[in-house]
Amino acid sequence: MTNTALITGASRGLGLALARSLAGSGWNLVLTARGADDLERVAAELGATAIPGDVADPAHVEWLARAAPELDLLVNNASDLGVTPLPPLAGYPLEAFRSLLETNVTAPLALIQAALPALRSSSSGAIVNVTSDAATGAYEGWGGYGAGKAALEQLSNVLAAEEPEVRVWWVDPGEMNTRMLADAVGAEEAAAAADPAKVAAALHDLISSRPASGRVSLQ
Repeated sequence: MTNTALITGASRGLGLALARSLAGSGWNLVLTARGADDLERVAAELGATAIPGDVADPAHVEWLARAAPELDLLVNNASDLGVTPLPPLAGYPLEAFRSLLETNVTAPLALIQAALPALRSSSSGAIVNVTSDAATGAYEGWGGYGAGKAALEQLSNVLAAEEPEVRVWWVDPGEMNTRMLADAVGAEEAAAAADPAKVAAALHDLISSRPASGRVSLQ
């Protein structure tokens, strides 16, 4: 029987790399991202189902849940960096902060709620919430992003206690050479970071080995 995964933020970076890795092992994939053209190209490459849209849109979340009535893995990878250049908290625009939390915390929870019935029904239901060392470290300028990831980590921690039949892993992938990191620190510094494909391979190994729920660092 073929396993099915729903991956958000799947058009580039870690989401794309993980989709490629899982597709290579025969997984059935439902992929979403905001960039429709890039997502359609990825889906065509991998034989996956593409559902472009914004995970912060409740209607889109409902659409995704309907598209995957049988689901073994949910990967909440989509996230927003927030205001750039990264501002100090003393001057962080509050409306932008609210929007950031909506995308990085509320949207993953909404998708978890929508997907849980299918995940509970699976014999191997699992959730990966992609987090960051910014959730635990005090990095200047990263307060907005880090606050959201810290909330996502605690959400994951409680969810693991409440849903013992579903594996819940909150995964810190470490710095990767992605567009998001380049937007934060510049292209030159980002180029020295890890290849998302290597991180995705480690994440695929985690999913396959199915350890107990908990926080995992792939750094």
